Amino acid sequence: MRDAFIGILTELAPQHPEILFLSGDLGFGVLNEYIAKFPRQFLNVGVAEQNMSGLAAGLAMEGHTVFTYSIGNFPTLRCLEQIRNDICYHDANVKIVCVGGGMSYGAVGFSHHATEDLAILRSLPGMLVLSPCDLWEAAEASRYLISHRGPAYLRLDKSTAPVTVRQDEIFRPGSIRTVREGSDVTLAATGGILGEALLAADSLAEQGIHCRVLSVHTIKPLDTDTLAAAASETGGIISIEEHAVDGGLGGAIAESLMEAGIFPGFFVRMGLRNTFSSVIGSQKYLRKVYSLDAASITRTVTTKLGVVAEALS
Repeated sequence: MRDAFIGILTELAPQHPEILFLSGDLGFGVLNEYIAKFPRQFLNVGVAEQNMSGLAAGLAMEGHTVFTYSIGNFPTLRCLEQIRNDICYHDANVKIVCVGGGMSYGAVGFSHHATEDLAILRSLPGMLVLSPCDLWEAAEASRYLISHRGPAYLRLDKSTAPVTVRQDEIFRPGSIRTVREGSDVTLAATGGILGEALLAADSLAEQGIHCRVLSVHTIKPLDTDTLAAAASETGGIISIEEHAVDGGLGGAIAESLMEAGIFPGFFVRMGLRNTFSSVIGSQKYLRKVYSLDAASITRTVTTKLGVVAEALS
């Protein structure tokens, strides 16, 4: 996903001289081409994310489209005060880019994970929150942010779901994509973990259970209409995110549906439950440890549908 973002920025920077890219002293392997081509549109701020965010706000208020860039929770939680007070309060045209959302950097420990960011960033007034699920969504979300005005957060995963784009499909921020049709249960995922949801849907189809799979690439604003349809047309909704369940995608779905007076047959939030992702290992391994892999999703679906079937019998 990171490469897709950099590719779009490199493609469009010549047409948008107002773009400024600020890095927190990382990413040079993937940034070399961009830096060589556009040295006046790049600045290495160093390992100083608070300063990077304040600087970005000032540059944006002078007319620039500014991207800040770092890994895990460094461009978000480390500089939350500057994002809140400098960027959001002034409606500054700053795009915060996190590479390594969720447990992408699993081997270096929870300090490098981003597992509370969606909850915190979506709570800030005026903040657009994008969490693409595959490479096409990552590229199109990046393209959109160049023209979007105002604060935005782009959460990029190391993993990616298989490309799910249909011919002539247009990326629409704020609109959930239905990437698999089904009526038994809805799997609503955000980020690269959509790939696990699709694997689970394949496994469940072999058992005669047909899943509607949603790619929730925009957390804020949230597409209530698509979720409402899923709640009424399928047996229940399961949200799947490489993030804490408190305040993340699952929380956003529950808030949205309850406020609209819509209640699915059942609702389950799959994510981290009141724990840090403190185990060390690859992203794939950590998904298994924290019951976020395809097998865990499959078990959750069969358990819930079994309980519902028993209650109705």
